[in-house]
Amino acid sequence: MPLNIVRGDITRMGTDAIVNAANTALQMGGGVCGAIFRAAGADQLQAACNALAPIQTGQAVVTPGFALPAQYVIHTAGPVYSRGRREECRALLRSAYLRSLELAEEKGCKSIAFPLISSGIYGYPKDEALEVARQAITDYLQDHEMDVRLVLFAQSAGQGQAHERA
Repeated sequence: MPLNIVRGDITRMGTDAIVNAANTALQMGGGVCGAIFRAAGADQLQAACNALAPIQTGQAVVTPGFALPAQYVIHTAGPVYSRGRREECRALLRSAYLRSLELAEEKGCKSIAFPLISSGIYGYPKDEALEVARQAITDYLQDHEMDVRLVLFAQSAGQGQAHERA
C-alpha cells in the first residue's frame, strides 16, 4: 500500500495506530506529544508511559490509545538535530520510523499515522525530515503491507501551532 501525505489532526486519524513524537523520558510535552496525551487522556497515557520509560533515541514503545480513535500509540524518540552530526541524526530519525512500523506490524496493525518526527522543537529541517520519513517508509513498504499516513498539521485542525512541533 502507498504512503499518503495528508494535512490534518493526527489525534483524529482513523488508523490502528498513531505515532507520538516523544521525548526519551516519555513525559507529556508540547506540540504533537501534548496533543496526543490530551486526546488520549493524559493521566492514563502518562501512567502507561511511565511503565516503559526511558527509551533511547531512535527506539519506540507501544501503549494503548485509550480515548483516541487509534487502538495504539507508538511512542518514538527522534533526534535533536545537529548539523555537526547530520548523518547520525539521519540514521536515528530513520530508525524511529522503521522501529515504529515494526511495532505496528507486531501488533497486527494494518494502518498507522505519523507526524513529521523531530521537525519542530527538535530542530530537524522540515524538508530533510520529510525526505528521511519518505525514504524510510517507502523502503519498509517494499516488503510489507500497511496503510501509512504522514500527517502534516493543517491550520483548520483547531489545535493552534501545536502539531508543527514534532
